[in-house]
Amino acid sequence: MRPRVAAVAGGAVALVVAVGACTRNTGEGATVDIARQQTGVIATDPKDSLGPAPAVAGAQPGGTFTIIRETPISHLDPQRTYSFVGLMAAPLFTRFLTTWKDDGQGNLVLVGDLAETPGRDVNEDCTAWEFTIKDGVRFEDGRPITSREIAYGIARSFDPDLVGGPTYLQEWLADTPQYDTRWDFRANRTGLPPGLTTPDDRTLRFEFARPRCDLPFAVSLPATAPLPPEKDTGLNLGNAPFSSGPYKVARYRAGVEIVLERNQHWDAGTDPVRHQYPDRIVWSFGPTPDAANNRVIADNGADRSAMAWDYVPAPLVARVAGDAALRSRTILSPTPSANQLVINNRRVTDLRIRQALNYAIDREGLVKVLGGATVAAPMTTLMPPATIGHEAYDAYPAGPNGDLERARDLLGGQTPELVLGAADSSVEQQVATQLKGNLERAGFKITVRSIPADAKLDEIKKKNNPWDLYLGSWAADWPSGASILPVLYDGRSIRAAGNSNQAYFDDPAINAEFDRILTLSPSEQAPEWAKLDERIMREHAPVVPLYVDVAYLVHGSKAGGIFVSSVFGYPSLIAAHVKP
Repeated sequence: MRPRVAAVAGGAVALVVAVGACTRNTGEGATVDIARQQTGVIATDPKDSLGPAPAVAGAQPGGTFTIIRETPISHLDPQRTYSFVGLMAAPLFTRFLTTWKDDGQGNLVLVGDLAETPGRDVNEDCTAWEFTIKDGVRFEDGRPITSREIAYGIARSFDPDLVGGPTYLQEWLADTPQYDTRWDFRANRTGLPPGLTTPDDRTLRFEFARPRCDLPFAVSLPATAPLPPEKDTGLNLGNAPFSSGPYKVARYRAGVEIVLERNQHWDAGTDPVRHQYPDRIVWSFGPTPDAANNRVIADNGADRSAMAWDYVPAPLVARVAGDAALRSRTILSPTPSANQLVINNRRVTDLRIRQALNYAIDREGLVKVLGGATVAAPMTTLMPPATIGHEAYDAYPAGPNGDLERARDLLGGQTPELVLGAADSSVEQQVATQLKGNLERAGFKITVRSIPADAKLDEIKKKNNPWDLYLGSWAADWPSGASILPVLYDGRSIRAAGNSNQAYFDDPAINAEFDRILTLSPSEQAPEWAKLDERIMREHAPVVPLYVDVAYLVHGSKAGGIFVSSVFGYPSLIAAHVKP
């Protein structure tokens, strides 16, 4: 795939990504481009980072917009947020140093959010960066947001009690994956980690021991959400975050609902991407995907201005795809969200067993269980097709339904007994059942053990978790191998808890390759990530790539402004509104 430069009116830009592939017909009455071209640029003209965001055609203020989801959001603490649903909910009530302008069609522009621009490379070698904070940005109580509250938010992400969020900034500032051994937040709550300074109220400065050219992208994540120190309630912040976005939390009923209402101190003139159309936004938890989608399809009462967060489930795909009257209320979109059968390499140490798992997988059967081609597309690589530099390969070619004989040969008469941890959500239980039958036909003995869905992510991030296998998903934090391969497979980052490397894979030679590639420019990195992707799978098989998500959503007739994020592959709510 050849990178190409894209232009933004009013400012110089830098290439981020451009990739492309083909369009396919799903066979179910809908067509989706599973690897459409994505373009991304960094806007350097401060005008591109100004608000207000362009008005959404036909949108009017007022009403209640509802999102129906089976499992609860585990918490709303920005520094601990790393689930897809959390990443899509966070922009409603908090702001970051940078953010993405996203048209929902794969066209991305990185702009300043709290910052006037996406940062200044002070020495032009990526070792020092400065961000100037905008005038007029405020918290929900009206106080100004300064560089100091943003710096405190970053500092609290060093707290080992507040695990679960991304660790780019912590590791880069400390210059080690074991960042909490370099700086102790609990012993230095009034200080800042090494390399992070606030020369004045409007300036935030990062200094690194080595080049960190991806910093403008990394600070678009919730770790840079601002917080006054006196508002830090530790683990309880997840129930009542302190708002800097267009909405604030009015009610939090754990496991039941979250009600967001307008933040009167949010200034649209400072925000280049968000809107504040509904009077309130309600997250309602509990209904299964079947029940939620049936409610929205029926289009009665309050459900007319609702959307089902969970994708159209398998039993409803044919009905939704075949109903012409529903076409205006459905969204079908490719996503960058990749799914794997994650192998706990601390427990499954035999390479031949990991290779056998890869040969055994029946991807076609799995896609059918999920609902067919409008829901998922098989993949055999670590990086999804929408990643810069992606190259297709299959390290363990087994056809669409798996090669059970090759898997049995690798097992050599063994019957490995493996425990598969699966969330207690209806979809994941269906997938676990399919995988169990598939793998047992290949000679494995699989025990499925349920994990509460709202706790699963935190539990599998614990190094000493008790499962051999679990389902994992990942959408890059920006569309580059830099936010996929080192994050998921650098063994030096493994800690007691809060691990993104949930395969617990650690190989010194691969770790050294991460270091080498990360010193290159983004355009030079692209082919190197593709080579390393294939090398990891052929030499180590730390996971089984399964499928890439296709987003298939249905919403009520009065629900407007929804699109699928080109970055994370889940519904963006920043332009949501209730139609008149």
